[in-house]
Amino acid sequence: MLVSIFADTRQSLIWNVMRIVRDRQIAEDLAQETYIRASKAMEHGTIAHIEAFLHQTARNLGIDHLRKRATRSRVEAENIDPSIVLQVCQDVPSTEEAIIERQQLAHLSRALAGLPERTQTVMILSRVENWPNGRIADYLGISERTVFNDLKLAMGHCRDALARYEKT
Repeated sequence: MLVSIFADTRQSLIWNVMRIVRDRQIAEDLAQETYIRASKAMEHGTIAHIEAFLHQTARNLGIDHLRKRATRSRVEAENIDPSIVLQVCQDVPSTEEAIIERQQLAHLSRALAGLPERTQTVMILSRVENWPNGRIADYLGISERTVFNDLKLAMGHCRDALARYEKT
């Protein structure tokens, strides 16, 4: 039943949708989508006025298509010169920057290894794990003042190590 009604109204659906979207290929695609939606709707129950349902569904799909196209045109640019795209900022560091950062990290790791174990632990818990000084103090069984002093020692040691590294 749906197949024959759709076949009889297909051309009318395409023309109605084409008036909305102004593109024959898109109108044909949306007419086909109309059939699929009607078929799925009929699986869940009967449709009293199938022809009206088809036309309303096609119209809604056409309007939805225009809305999506309008939304996309606000965020997507068409026909962009590739040289402009290459100038867009990247969040990914260049290979050279990545190598430099890896070397700095290795140097910092060696600098931290030269500190007493408790000072290393304080530094890692504070700067890597983001623990507050009070929590570190409770965890290690030391005063917050000692945590502060260890952290100050570690930060100064790392700053001096980086300064030496940058001079080389």
